[in-house]
This record gives sequence, structure tokens and C-alpha cells, in this order.
Amino acid sequence: MARTVGIGIQSFSKMIENHYFYIDKTSFIKEWWESGDDVTLITRPRRFGKTLNMSMVEQFFSVEYAGRGDLFEGLSIWQEKKYQEMQGTYPVISLPFAAVKERSYQAAKDRICQLIIDLYIKHHYLRECDWMTEADKEFFDSVRMGMPEVVATLAIYKLSDYLYRYYGKKVIILLDEYDTPMQEAYVDEYWEELEY
Repeated sequence: MARTVGIGIQSFSKMIENHYFYIDKTSFIKEWWESGDDVTLITRPRRFGKTLNMSMVEQFFSVEYAGRGDLFEGLSIWQEKKYQEMQGTYPVISLPFAAVKERSYQAAKDRICQLIIDLYIKHHYLRECDWMTEADKEFFDSVRMGMPEVVATLAIYKLSDYLYRYYGKKVIILLDEYDTPMQEAYVDEYWEELEY
């Protein structure tokens, strides 16, 4: 039976659940994992499938997708028991910058801050943990609109630390379209403000 080609779909689960035509790229998960790199930069042309691959990586590793091995059954990553057991067992922070297309520095800064705030809202349960110190709680509460730049620049680092303490595993951080705010700053001529 012919499969539908899903145009512009960037969610791995949507591709799989709707049985859209999908070229199996899950071997990338194994290749990336076994490389042991602390940082990986993927630079490919536009429309190469980077966002879909990031979605695949997130949904493979993230504890939010624990028990969703059905998404990977029949794909190359599912051939090894080691990777079947790894699925859904890591904390993942996914931060997509694709929507940060603002026309001014302040608007871009506010939009990025809102992305960070949304992550803290998503992980609000961390604030109630017994191991959170008063200083941790104070920092957690300081992540809000109008936060000082020092708070915004530390927010992902601190959130990854909280998640590490909660799950006892290193956190996988996925930044997608990280260059979009820079490109918009260049086009709308606020590059010098953004680079500092």
C-alpha cells in the first residue's frame, strides 16, 4: 500500500502514528550515542530534516516518551536490546528557536525569555522536591518575564542541574534553529544589540 508523503511535518511521532512515508534515520541515534561527544553541531542545508531528526532524538530518549517504544518498532534502532531498554529513560530539554522572528532586540529577548519560562512551567514539579534548597527555589522563582539577563543566561544550565538531581542522569539538551534569532537580528538591523 502506498504511503502518503507528509510535507512539512516536523514531529517524529506524527510521522509514525499517521503512517506517513518515512526514511528510517534512527541509526543516527546509535551513531550519535556511541560517538560519546559532549556537543554535536548539525549543519545541513535548509529542509534537510534537522528538526524532524531532533524530534526523533527527543522522542527516543525523553522520559516524557517512556513506554513509547511503539514509535520505534520496526526501525533500525529497535534491532538492539540495549537501545530498546534506553528508550524513554533520559531527561531532555528541547528548546526550538524557530519562532523567534522578532523585528526588534527587545521583542527577540522577550520571546527567548518566554521560551525559557515555558520550560520552567513545564518542569514546575522540580520546585517542590525535598532536595531543592532555598537558593534553588529563589532562582527557580526568578525565571519570569523581566528577569535579569544573568538569570536568563543561567536558566538552562540550572534547569539541567535540577533535572540531573531529579532523575540521576545527565540531561540531553537539544537546541533547534539556534541561528534564527541571529538571522532575524541581521535582517532587521539589531545585530549589534543581540550579539552582546
